[in-house]
Amino acid sequence: MPEPRAPLVLVVDDDEAVIDYLRASFGARYDIASTSAPENVLALAREVAPSLILCDIDMPGMDGGDVSKALYGEAGLREIPLLFITGLVSADDLKGSSPQIGGRPAISKHAPLEALLKKVESLTR
Repeated sequence: MPEPRAPLVLVVDDDEAVIDYLRASFGARYDIASTSAPENVLALAREVAPSLILCDIDMPGMDGGDVSKALYGEAGLREIPLLFITGLVSADDLKGSSPQIGGRPAISKHAPLEALLKKVESLTR
């Protein structure tokens, strides 16, 4: 019997170092697809059918809000959970039971890795 496939997480961030960090941090638990070009997220999401999209907010050209709006506008993609990751605010700024930005869950890039893993796990169930 084949082993069950790990959930696939699509990382969208214009900073390749962040993508590399998340790939290294999550690679043992999740399959990772990524793009540093947010304008490619719709095509890539259609292709890989992720369980979750981790998306930076502050990106040139198409920011996280634009990505969220584009995903929501497409029937086959709007149900994919999207978690904003941002360096614009501190972990303390996003404390609380369910911090959100633009109606989507959010976590600071400065949050401890354990908090990020816990948030990802809760959204990929």
